Parts: sequence; C-alpha cells; structure tokens
Amino acid sequence: MNLTKKLIYSSLVALAFSSCVSKKKFAGLQTELTATKADLEKRGEIINDFKNKLVSCEQDKELMAQKMASANAAKEEQLAGMKAQIEDLRKVRDTQMQQVGGLTVLTQQANDNINKTLSQLEKKDKYINLLQAAKSKTDSMNLALAVNLKTVLKDGLDDSDIEIKVDKTVVMVNLSDKMLFTSGSSRISSKAYGVLEKVAKIIQSRPDLEMMVEGYTDNVSIKTDCLDDNWDLSVKRATAVVRTLQTKFGVDPNKLIAAGRGEYNALTSNDTSEGRAINRRTRIILMPKLDQFYDLLNPENAK
Repeated sequence: MNLTKKLIYSSLVALAFSSCVSKKKFAGLQTELTATKADLEKRGEIINDFKNKLVSCEQDKELMAQKMASANAAKEEQLAGMKAQIEDLRKVRDTQMQQVGGLTVLTQQANDNINKTLSQLEKKDKYINLLQAAKSKTDSMNLALAVNLKTVLKDGLDDSDIEIKVDKTVVMVNLSDKMLFTSGSSRISSKAYGVLEKVAKIIQSRPDLEMMVEGYTDNVSIKTDCLDDNWDLSVKRATAVVRTLQTKFGVDPNKLIAAGRGEYNALTSNDTSEGRAINRRTRIILMPKLDQFYDLLNPENAK
C-alpha cells in the first residue's frame, strides 16, 4: 500500500471516529490531501525521470565498454598483424641470405662487386637493404618495360591473343598460337610479323636484355612426317620465332634463346577446347643479363 492510500485510509478512519468534525475542517483536510497527492505525483515523476536517466547512463556505460573492447581487440589484431609482417620480413631476409650464399659460380666482375659490398657492410641487415634496393631497381625497370610493351603490342590486338605481365625479375609476353602459326605447324603466319617486329624494336632498344622464347602445346598428341610429337612441335615453334627475329628483323642472335615445353606447364585444364586454346601459346620472356644483376649489387649503383 503506497503513501497516498495510507493517507486516504487514515483520513477515513479519523472521520469515522469524529462525526463532529466541522465542514470547514473537513474541507481543509480535503485540500491538504489534494496538495499531498499532487506533491507525491510530482515526486513520483521526478523519481521516474531519475530512473530513466539512470537507465540511459547504464546503457551509455555498456556502449562505451563495448567500444573500448572493440578498440582493444582491433589494436591486438593490428599488433598481431605487425608481428606477423616482421616475422615474414625476417624469413625473406634469411632466404635471400641463403640464396646469395648459394651462388657458387660468378664472373670476376660479380665477385669484385660482392666482395666490395661485403667489405663495406658491418651487419647482414645492411646487405639485405642493398639487395632490396637492387630488386626495387629491377622491378622499376621491368614495370617500365611492361608498360611500353602493352602500349606497343596491344594496338589492334584482342586481349585473348596477348598477355603481358611482370613475374619476379622478368617480363613475360604470352601470345596465342592462332596469332603466330598456322594450325598444327611451326610455320609463322603473315599476321604475326607485325607483332614480332614490335617485339624486335623493344629488344634492340634495350641492350641489357636477353630474350627466351618458349613454345607450348596442348595435350592432343601430334605426329606427322615433319613432327615427332608435341615436344618437337613446341621446340620448332620457338625456333621459328627466334629465327624470324634474327633474319627478318635483325635481332642479335646472341641475345636469343629458344626452348620447347611441350604440353607441360599448362596454364589451365586441357579438358575443354577453350582450355586447350589457352595452353597452345608462345611465351616471350624478357630478362636482364646475369651480369646486369650483379652490377646492381655494387653499392655505388644501388644508391
């Protein structure tokens, strides 16, 4: 029973035992009761308002705690990611050191450059930084070469016929067989001359490059009077390309390498005609000469 009910009950009891109360006094009690009720209602509203504010504060507190927990979790995740990156960099550094340590056959100039570098470095971390500088320089040159090739070779050709990408330290150009050769043969088609002429100009403008031409086939076996198998076809196609670059476009043969990969190292499955068409390709690999890489190990050249 709340306070209002108690007051009403008390008043009724008092009236019951005091039948002689005057009307004026009764009216005064009634007024006082009404004022008390109004005051109680007002205080009740104040209490409810404080309750609502308390609930709001509790909600804000909970929300703030959730935000702090989320922020702490994000920081922990970021810290873990940074630690993982540091560990990866350490592994890369160690791997590069092993690779450098495994180089057993070097030209005299390469030996001189590496000895000069090692004598100037007090810690292996400095040597890793030098390798990174050399790699960055190589990557920059390869990127510029790839951009030039895309600009020169893409003109008038479908994207499905040619693909240019940078892979590690080399630039690769994949050409579809339908663009270079007549079906099932190693004879260069007339429309391939325009592309090979552009490639030749790029090679001749870069004396620091060597070029490897790799021939690929699908897994459909072939045997004719002129071809023994897919290995034979892939080698003859690669040879036909380098021969054309040398005899027709004047590329120095000392910079050319021909190789056949047969049906192996496929880009995709040979189960469909589309997949076989992708795997029948000629890959031109533009790569810096080995001594050019060693030159990059010279501290003066790597700055």
